[in-house]
Amino acid sequence: METQTDVIIVGSGSAGLCAGLWLSRLGIDFRILEKRTGPLNTGQADGVQCRTVEVFESFGLDGELTKDAYWVNETVFWSGEDSIQRVRRTADTPPGISWQPHVILNQARLNEILIKEMKQPIEYGVAVKDVRIDYDVESWDQNARPVTATAIDASGKEVIYKAKYLLGCDGAHSTVRKALGYDMIGDTSDAVWGVMDIFPRTDFPDIRKKTSIRSAAGNLIIIPREGGRMVRFYIEMPKGTDAQVVKLEDLQAKAKQIFSQFPIEFAHTHWYSAYSIGQRLASNFSKADRVFLTGDACHTHSPKAGQGMNLSLQDGYNIGWKLAAVLRGEAGAALLKTYTQERGQTAKDLIDFDRELTTILVANEGQDPNKSSSEYSDHFIKSLKYTAGLTTTYPDSVITNAKGSTQALALNVTVGMRFPSAQVVRYCDARAMQLSRALPSDGRWRLMVFAGDITNSICASRLRALDHFLRSPGSPIIAFMKEFDYFDSTIEPILVLSGDRVALEDQNAHIPKTFTPINGEHDMRDLSKVYIDDHSYNNGHGYAYDNLGIDQYQGAIVVVRPDQYVAMVTHLGDYAGLRRFFGGAM
Repeated sequence: METQTDVIIVGSGSAGLCAGLWLSRLGIDFRILEKRTGPLNTGQADGVQCRTVEVFESFGLDGELTKDAYWVNETVFWSGEDSIQRVRRTADTPPGISWQPHVILNQARLNEILIKEMKQPIEYGVAVKDVRIDYDVESWDQNARPVTATAIDASGKEVIYKAKYLLGCDGAHSTVRKALGYDMIGDTSDAVWGVMDIFPRTDFPDIRKKTSIRSAAGNLIIIPREGGRMVRFYIEMPKGTDAQVVKLEDLQAKAKQIFSQFPIEFAHTHWYSAYSIGQRLASNFSKADRVFLTGDACHTHSPKAGQGMNLSLQDGYNIGWKLAAVLRGEAGAALLKTYTQERGQTAKDLIDFDRELTTILVANEGQDPNKSSSEYSDHFIKSLKYTAGLTTTYPDSVITNAKGSTQALALNVTVGMRFPSAQVVRYCDARAMQLSRALPSDGRWRLMVFAGDITNSICASRLRALDHFLRSPGSPIIAFMKEFDYFDSTIEPILVLSGDRVALEDQNAHIPKTFTPINGEHDMRDLSKVYIDDHSYNNGHGYAYDNLGIDQYQGAIVVVRPDQYVAMVTHLGDYAGLRRFFGGAM
């Protein structure tokens, strides 16, 4: 039996589900093949960094994600030799780095949210045995289905799947990676850690906070879990420990030693394991820009920084919109080359960070626990923005143009990084909201126009000229608008003004029709694309221009990719630059 589709996704982990959600929303035909017989019941991963919550927000799912999760507000550090004491505390997420929290939620629940929203049946019990590319890639056209996946279904029958593209999201022992002939390059240290999800009875005062304990007996990290009672312990085991023979009793005994003067009992253990720390990268992340590896299939590392599930999900987030853009005819196949360029470097950066963190985490014999704790807490605080997922910077490519940008126009909006949100007031209804809400994951590019205070005649004149250009045949909005579709169907213009909202209304300030286009089911004028940096009734002033580093009289244009990463920053009169950029990107 042969099944044809546009995209095959092998594996239903966070990477595959996030890519699948993109494809589902953008109308792409795809299949998800999962060798397990059903959904994940108990996930080992649980840390959900700020950037991942921002991604869920872009899909309209942040409320579903955060309502049941544990919110990590504070991290505390304990150390000592004969007894332990609290030596330091810090905000887990420093003010201003994200408008979303760092939370803890079981991966099974996170996957459940994605599956429900994706509205695409997963083919469970289907084990992919081989993947091949059928013929010379140089001769392909985009309608060909040159990728063949051979699988065994739940009944034991062989099934053949033919597709234009395939995503290998099938974990550290990836069949897809092995079929491509790629290796995992790296090493495994002799450091062994145990992990257990427990219901503890203890009078330790910080049992419901993210906590690092460094004592003469060893190191332990506490991660409170959702639900208010369960807690995860990461426990450093003695040198020479064989991870394969570690028992629950060994973990419990070690934890009691590290807790020192605080008694602890284990009312129930939900799950436990032990592992050796290793860092590995796949020798390649893609083949012929038809088969792509994501998540643990192309990078593995320790769970200490809480990055694994997040990095995997964001791999899927990166490749999902790009595949959809190519399959919908909105971009050429060259777009897909940016996946390896962007995510390969991001994975390498994490491996380097993980090695450094592991070195600091593994205590040297005879080292003063207080000094060790101080070194670790210093490193932890210095790395908070990284561990929140907010330092990823993509290099220049067909969709990122730092070289052609005027970065000084928006000092705090870095080309190649995700767009930093700020509070603004929606012009049509005076609602205070994060500007990120104007950037949903719907496949569209955004042309964010910061036109300043248009009660100033120079600002007003500049905006009128830009409006004329954007509605002209030379405009990228017009050039890449889909036939018989709405003006903002491919590139959405968004206007962010500064000044006094009421004064603008009283003076009947001219809002160009570029930013109030007719669209939607009933062909009504869309008033939701205009915002102003001003006081709100209940939320104060967001100071968006100041926070983004934009001068209110000079203004700026910020081009934002469908995945909320900044593609370009330029001035309001750079019509030729906009044409060149979108001509290459699309």
